[in-house]
Order: sequence, then structure tokens, then C-alpha cells
Amino acid sequence: MSSRLVQIRRAGTGLPVPGPSVDPTADEGYQSVIDRNVNFSAVFADATGRNPDLVLEIPEWHTPPADLEERVWRALYEVSDPEFPISLVDLGLVYGVEVAEPDSTGGAKVTVAITLTATACPCVEFIKWDVRDRLLQEAGVSEVDVRITWDPPWTNDRISDRGREALRRAGVSI
Repeated sequence: MSSRLVQIRRAGTGLPVPGPSVDPTADEGYQSVIDRNVNFSAVFADATGRNPDLVLEIPEWHTPPADLEERVWRALYEVSDPEFPISLVDLGLVYGVEVAEPDSTGGAKVTVAITLTATACPCVEFIKWDVRDRLLQEAGVSEVDVRITWDPPWTNDRISDRGREALRRAGVSI
């Protein structure tokens, strides 16, 4: 079996992603940057010999969002699991969204409660970063707080039908 190293860098700003300077709870010396042009699902699929052409399926909305909270939920469908092209919402990882009243500049703080499929998930900081990064692109969002919760514990019963189908296409049976 052969292996190869893949350097992952963030296009544009080149800001470091979660590490001690961004997240004081991260391991000392941890430094990485993400390239938003890298399809992590394709990297994973390529590394495991699965189909690298799998893509994130985002729902088609037939009505405009009613408010900022609905826009935030819709945006979360665009945040995929780092290993599979399935949204965090379809995996059942998003437990809740709270939108505070807008401040004097018109921006609102958004708090997102998520869980993970395992307590030792190595992708926790990438997931939190992706949620923040995507939601800060929404007009009216000035701050994003991503909170990890373990109550209730995640089970595969939380996966949506769309998520189950995407997992099947990726070769994962549930």
C-alpha cells in the first residue's frame, strides 16, 4: 500500500485554521490552513479507492427564506462532512440555531449547536471552522458561535433520507 501527503491550504486570505491562536483549547503547535477549493470528500474517496465524483447534494428551495434563521439553516445544508459529501444537516449533526437580535450595525450573532458522530472526531475543528466560514457569508450575520453538545447522543436515526441515499452512493451502508 502506498501513501501520499496532501498539503491543504486556504485560498485567498491564508488565515490559519483552528490552532492555539484561533482556538486556545487546540493542541499547542497545531497549525494548518485549508484550501476551500479542495474537495475533502474527493480526497477521501480517492484515498480509499471510492468514487471521487460524489458531490454534495443541496436541496432546491422553491420559496424565499422567511427570515435570517431560515437563511442560516439553508446555508448549513452547504456545509458538508469532511469525509463524505453529505451536509451536516442531513447527517443530523445540527441540533439547533439561535439568532440574536441585530446589533446597532444590523449584524446578528448566530449560535449553532452541533454534535459529532464520535467524541474523538478528529475533524471537530474543521467542522466548526466550515460552519463559521459559511455562515459569516450570510448578510446580517456578524458573529458565529459553534457549540458542541453531546446531549442527546447522536445516532444514525438522525440521518435524513437524502443523507442515507448519499451515504449509499458513497458505499456506506447504514
